[in-house]
Amino acid sequence: MTDLSFRPAALSDVPALHALVERAYRGDEARMGWSHEADLLGGQRTDAQGLVDIVEDRDRVILLAHEGDSLVGCVMLARQADGSAYLGLLSVDPGRQAGGLGRLLLEVAEGHAATQFRADRIEMTVIRQRPELIAWYERRGYRLTGATAAFPLADERFGLPKRDDLEFVILAKALE
Repeated sequence: MTDLSFRPAALSDVPALHALVERAYRGDEARMGWSHEADLLGGQRTDAQGLVDIVEDRDRVILLAHEGDSLVGCVMLARQADGSAYLGLLSVDPGRQAGGLGRLLLEVAEGHAATQFRADRIEMTVIRQRPELIAWYERRGYRLTGATAAFPLADERFGLPKRDDLEFVILAKALE
């Protein structure tokens, strides 16, 4: 991973960012990688307006990973009222998955949450039906909290469910 750089997303990044997220999570291209939702959900993963809303929010940031001029990954952080940070939208270009970039993005996000948000803990939600992804996060120090959250089954902005039992589990990790 030579020539890798990280920076916060700007509004001008939204079109490329949207394309990256969609190909990382949905459709046939997502199946090139190991971490996708294409078998659980169809439709979109997010929309351009949702990404604009994040970029314009001072309590949220999307960190981009570029290799040279190519956008190869991203991760979103949100400052929470309780002093923690929420992590989401971790996306790696499907052709780059399983090469360590996701792990590096996670480390960069954790550092940003600790230094920029002054967070002492980071939380995330993962679809319960993605045990391989839950296990990946657990190998990086995240723990299931025992809490769950409903998946927005009826909200097409989050995709078109291919099954009706989708549910989120909540994972958390203390930041040092």
